[in-house]
Amino acid sequence: MPSADKKKLLSALAANWQAEMEGFHTYTALAVAESDPHRRNALRGLATAEKHHAELWAGRIQALGGTEPQYTGDPNGQADSLANRIGGSDLALRRLEIDEGRDIAKYGQQLKALGDEPSIAILQEVIADEREHFATLGNLIRSRGALPSLPPEQAQAALDDLVAARNKGHAQTASWVGDAIYGINDGLGSIFGIVSGVSGATLGNSHFVLIAGMAGMVASALSMGSGAYLAAKSEREIYEAEFAREKEAVEDNEAEAREILSLSYQIRGLPEEDAQRFVDHIAKDKTQLIRALARERLSTTEEGLSKPMVSAISGALSTAVGAFIPIIPFFFLNGIPAVIVAAIVSLIAHFAVGAAKSLITIRSWWASGFEMTWIGALEGVVTYVIGMGLGKLGGG
Repeated sequence: MPSADKKKLLSALAANWQAEMEGFHTYTALAVAESDPHRRNALRGLATAEKHHAELWAGRIQALGGTEPQYTGDPNGQADSLANRIGGSDLALRRLEIDEGRDIAKYGQQLKALGDEPSIAILQEVIADEREHFATLGNLIRSRGALPSLPPEQAQAALDDLVAARNKGHAQTASWVGDAIYGINDGLGSIFGIVSGVSGATLGNSHFVLIAGMAGMVASALSMGSGAYLAAKSEREIYEAEFAREKEAVEDNEAEAREILSLSYQIRGLPEEDAQRFVDHIAKDKTQLIRALARERLSTTEEGLSKPMVSAISGALSTAVGAFIPIIPFFFLNGIPAVIVAAIVSLIAHFAVGAAKSLITIRSWWASGFEMTWIGALEGVVTYVIGMGLGKLGGG
C-alpha cells in the first residue's frame, strides 16, 4: 500500500477508534446515573460493545504499523454535555439514537472508500452492531412512555448532522452555480453562432466579426442578467402573494385551511388520524400553518427561492465570459485561420462547460461534454453556411 494511502487509512481508523471510545465513556456514564436496573444493564451492554469496536480498530491500526491511539475526549463522553442535560436522560438517549444512525451512514460510506479488506471486514461487523444499538436505544426510549420533544434548535442541529452525513462524498453545488453554467453555455452558443455566421458572410473579416461579437456579447449578458433577475423576483413575488392569500384564508376560515392541509398529507400516504394530529400541531403557530399551506400550493419554501441580485449577477457575468471566448482569436488573427482557431477554441469550451454540468447532474463528465460539443459543432456549421449564403446574396 502506498504511504499516502496508508496514512489516510490510519487517520480514518484512528477517528473511528476515537468515536467508539467516546461512545463507550458516554454509555458507561449514563449507566452509572440510571436508576432503572433494566435500562442500566442495557446501557452497560452498549458500552461493552463500543469498547469491543474500539479494540477492533486499535488492533487493525497496530497491524498496519500505526501508533496506539490515545483517547482525547471527555471522561464521561457526551453524557455531561449541555445538550444532553436539557431534558434529562430520555433526551440524551434520543440524541444518541440519532448519533447511531449517523454512524451507520458514516461507516457505510467507508465501505466504499477504505479499500482495505481487513478494515472492511471490521466495518461490516461494526455496522451490524450499530444497527442493533439503534434498535436498542429506540426500545429504551419508548419503554418509558411518550417520546420527549426536541427543542427547535436541537432538531435543526440533528437534521443538519444527518443531511451532512448523507451528502458526504457527493458533490453539492449552490444554486448560482447552475445559473452560471447555464449562462456560460448560452453566451458561448449564441455568440459562437454569430461569429460563425458573420465569418461565413465576410470570409473571416476580423473587423466585422469583432463588432458583431462584442455587440452580441453585451446584449446577451444584459438580456441574461435582466431575465434572471426578473424571473427570481417574480418567483419571490408569487410566493409572497400566495402567502398573503393563505394568511387571509386562515383568518377567514381556519377549519377549512386545516382540512386542506390534512387532505394533502393523506394523499401522500399519511393516515387520516396522523395527518390531523400533525396539522393540529402545526396550527399552534399560525405563521407555520400559513407557510405549510403556501408550500403545498407552490411546492417550494421561502428558503428555496433564488435571490434576484445573485441570479442577475451570476447570469450576466457567466454569459459575458462564455460569449467572449469565440471572439478572442479575432483580436490576433484574420480570415480563415481566425475562423478555424475560433471554432477549435469554442468547441473545447463547449466540452469544458458540458463536463462542468456533471457537477449538478448525474451524468458522467465525458458524456455531458461530448453532447455539448457536437451540438456546438452543428450550430457552428449551420450558422457558417447560412452566413456564407447571406454574404453571397448581399454581394459579399
